[in-house]
Amino acid sequence: MNAMHRHPALGADWLSQIFRAKAVVTGGVVRRRVRDVEREIGRDALELEVRKRGFHMIECGDHFVILCTRDPVQIIC
Repeated sequence: MNAMHRHPALGADWLSQIFRAKAVVTGGVVRRRVRDVEREIGRDALELEVRKRGFHMIECGDHFVILCTRDPVQIIC
């Protein structure tokens, strides 16, 4: 069971903190460790929030990287 089910208010606070970051407002990049996301809210909840905003998310190593833009993304290499 992920933390969102155990403590929904705490999970919601953690999630909203991510999307209040300056990088979100300026179209930058936010990254969080996969283990922290899974512990706090679960990857499905994070993916849902990223999709709602029209942003892009990739998993790279042990991090989720959120590209805070609705512009198309092209992976170069």
